[in-house]
Amino acid sequence: MYLEFKIGTSRQGVEVDEKNLMGVLEPNKLPPGPCGEEAVKNALAAPIGARPLRQIVHKGETVAIVTSDITRPMPTHAVMPALLDELYAGGVAPEDITLVFALGSHRGHSEEEKRHLAGERAWAEIHCVDLDAADCVDIGTTSRGTPVDIDRRVARADRRICLGNIEYHYFAGYSGGAKAIMPGVSTRAAIQANHSAMVLPEARAGRLEGNPVREDIEEAASMVGVDFILNVVLDPRKQILRAFAGDVTAAHRAGCAFLDTLYQKKIPQKADIVLVSQGGAPKDLNLYQTQKALDNAAQAVRDGGVIVLIGSCKEGLGEETFAQWMESAPTARSLIERIQKEFRLGGHKAAAIAMVLEKAEVYLVSELEDQQVEQLFLKPFHTVAEAYRAALARCGTEAAVLAMPYGGSTLPRVEKPLL
Repeated sequence: MYLEFKIGTSRQGVEVDEKNLMGVLEPNKLPPGPCGEEAVKNALAAPIGARPLRQIVHKGETVAIVTSDITRPMPTHAVMPALLDELYAGGVAPEDITLVFALGSHRGHSEEEKRHLAGERAWAEIHCVDLDAADCVDIGTTSRGTPVDIDRRVARADRRICLGNIEYHYFAGYSGGAKAIMPGVSTRAAIQANHSAMVLPEARAGRLEGNPVREDIEEAASMVGVDFILNVVLDPRKQILRAFAGDVTAAHRAGCAFLDTLYQKKIPQKADIVLVSQGGAPKDLNLYQTQKALDNAAQAVRDGGVIVLIGSCKEGLGEETFAQWMESAPTARSLIERIQKEFRLGGHKAAAIAMVLEKAEVYLVSELEDQQVEQLFLKPFHTVAEAYRAALARCGTEAAVLAMPYGGSTLPRVEKPLL
């Protein structure tokens, strides 16, 4: 069977014998239904596991709304009007509401960026501020030893509401939910303690139960107290497809289950060889972006197998810290050891690549120079066909092959056998 993969603005193909091919994973079609601001209003009218927000809040109470910063696609401006209407209906005054941008360890915003994120109405009516990591309240410590130090305006508010978008997160399982609290409005020390567990095998995309990072996040949020969440799932154009409101856990789980119907793909077993592309430009402009497809493919390959990662990477490695970590590491293993001691954005993706290399070989089909690819602990190839022949030579002519032409948008999950 002839398979084709997008790489940059072009395509490459490879012939795979049908006896070897386990399947080709394609994203599911988007379901019909209310979307955009209508979806937000519907979610607020029928919250999951909680009373309507207007029945939770009361006149005279202070409310902290925690939302994502500019590095995330959460359309805060699109959900704030309906959310403010709900708060006002409950008697809350505009001057008692503060919108806090959850920076985590990211940079602060300009005033214009805050205005853009909040939307004109929220910007005009309520306080809109960045996380102040230098002014936090010590709530305690989680059972895993993570300090729960939370922005004072959030910790001391009478009510806390968390916003976010739900997508797969490669070590917290999913984004959204309690993640707005930890790491969103936490200190760098808390983020380091929580994220250091990313190296554990249970910390992976699509996993909630038993995921040490997610469980630590949710324990921290329960210590702080979250009264209500409003989360959204976005379509490929970053428009609101569905919204989920209510209890911090129950509403989040409903959103995660919906996401699974869009992007999760069942497979009967792990493959010997996984052929994976990010889906072409602009998603594969650099290795930093292409890593997402690699991480999803890692869930479909057997230990000792081969992942053929297909991505142009015409702009090089991408993010500065990621590039510095990758190019200065003496071994792949050293990246994993480093992230446990020093969590840094960018460095975390270098460690994620190293974790994949612990279980499988990675053959990179790209525009990068061979010497540079080898320095990154990957094997360089310039065509998919060439890389596939090398993978077959390693795994054998009977090797089971799985194709993921849109690897960033498909998450494989091995079906559990029926008992």
